[in-house]
Amino acid sequence: MASYLIEPVDRLPFGGPGKARRYATERYQGAVGLNWYTSDPTLRFLMRRHLGADGLAWAEPRLTELGALMGGPVARWAEETDRNPPRLEKYDRWGRDISQVVMPASFEASRRELVASAANRPEFHAEARAAGVDPAPIEVAWSYLLDQADIGMACALGTGGDMVVRLTELFAPEDVKARVRELFAAGEFSGEAAQMLTERSGGSDLGALESTASPDADGAWRLNGFKWFASNANGSAFVVLAKPEGAVDGVRGIAPFLVLRDRRDGTRNGVRIRRLKDKLGTRSVASAEIEFTDAEAFLLAPASTEGGAGDGKGLARMMELTNGARLAIAAMGLGCARRSLVESLCYTRAREAFGAPLYEQPLMRRKLAELIVETEAAQALVFDGYLGRPRLRLAPALIKLRAARLGVTAAGDAIEIHGGNGYIEQWPVARILRDAQVNPIWEGGDNILCLDVRRAMDREQAHLPFLDRVEEAAGRAPEGDAATADLVHQRVGDLRKAINRWSGLDRATAEARLYPLAQYMADVYAAALLLEQAGWERAELGTDRKALVARLYASAHLADHGALRGIDAPSEDLERFKDLADGALIDPRPPVDG
Repeated sequence: MASYLIEPVDRLPFGGPGKARRYATERYQGAVGLNWYTSDPTLRFLMRRHLGADGLAWAEPRLTELGALMGGPVARWAEETDRNPPRLEKYDRWGRDISQVVMPASFEASRRELVASAANRPEFHAEARAAGVDPAPIEVAWSYLLDQADIGMACALGTGGDMVVRLTELFAPEDVKARVRELFAAGEFSGEAAQMLTERSGGSDLGALESTASPDADGAWRLNGFKWFASNANGSAFVVLAKPEGAVDGVRGIAPFLVLRDRRDGTRNGVRIRRLKDKLGTRSVASAEIEFTDAEAFLLAPASTEGGAGDGKGLARMMELTNGARLAIAAMGLGCARRSLVESLCYTRAREAFGAPLYEQPLMRRKLAELIVETEAAQALVFDGYLGRPRLRLAPALIKLRAARLGVTAAGDAIEIHGGNGYIEQWPVARILRDAQVNPIWEGGDNILCLDVRRAMDREQAHLPFLDRVEEAAGRAPEGDAATADLVHQRVGDLRKAINRWSGLDRATAEARLYPLAQYMADVYAAALLLEQAGWERAELGTDRKALVARLYASAHLADHGALRGIDAPSEDLERFKDLADGALIDPRPPVDG
């Protein structure tokens, strides 16, 4: 039943029920309100593949609860927090600096539910393992679902928690370890951590940072400096990069330090928030400019025999953990893409133009099919990055390069699909685009990722196990799809040649060519993984939808379509559109006619 008033314009001579139903508000039911697990056949497919039938039987009730939570309360709280973001109370009533971030009630309610449901909680791990179930796929599913609702919240809960906990356990004094264990008793996704790297002197150029640490009493340090962009400023435990006094002014002089909100003696530590960032998106995570003034800090690196300034490997050690953070950002990009796809499918099924729903128009079906294929390719990459074996050194950079950018382009497509409505904040996709735009920046932009690809190939020959993994995945293609498998194998060979040719270029040209080379790697990697999924689907389920997705992806990214650019190619994306769409979203809600 409509909740709005009937107005005079609803009774104009050229109006009528047929036109009015096009803009009947109740007909437009988006992603919110769906169970994001049971409505997502692709996620259920992946859970069956990674957990097995018995593991899925144990996990499915829990996943169903998570799907209802993320698609219902968490998604609604995210909208409320975006409209009422965190605020800074800088001073108390006597003008004393309290630097307190006040979070909205919607954020606190969401965080409570998410921390209680997090799949990386120690008790959940124990419960799963007692049942003989690997909790890792469920952890990835939890993040994947949350990222569709609110990547800002995902950042607030997940930024640096593993880094704080692991480095503290390795290097901090015993009493400090005990305090950190209390902070993270509910798990690493408690929202208590932050990592503070970026300064005004440079974001990616960490060697230029100016923050300085000086030795203090009882094994502690005094840290002074100014961090330009620090997310989750309302946390309690921070990993902060600084240069110990007397260190070299460069990358080898950097060391990570632990700074807690309160000092050992219980007094407030020298952590001052200058202001919160007025950001384009991800408003649910409080990002700030933070000044350290004689803050008590603890070195998170082995003490050096030369004055206790660290072993010169602190940044490298921290960067090893950053690869996990890059996968998390890639998952955020995937979440934005998945949400954009679902909103687009929901909208086009309801919106009518030229005598039929948009969903039935050939050009719209082409776009929706493209969104489905690209999203499932990114999904294959992200899940392989987390769950694939062996772990590939090149994977995090390549996966983030592809998935973070897809989140932006998919959200842009969703806005176009919604037309002018998509550009309006009352509709859901405007926020998704605002949020998605940060993913190519967080944990390194495209150029930084490409430089990491070069570093991994030059120093570790990381392309060799990568190419072996891609060959292995393509070799698991289903019978009957030899043409696609042959194309992928051919492109793996071409990629080997491209890498060899690239390695002989002069330094400047080789650096400039890193971007197309990395894109080529991501193209071949995703196509091979989709073939691997298709082989498993054919063998275990007897169906062939993933083979269709693999063919469409390989055709778009790897095939040479000649002078006609594929204009005369078979139209499988249209002929089997129902298979694609039904395999992407199940919406059990009955259609509403206004």
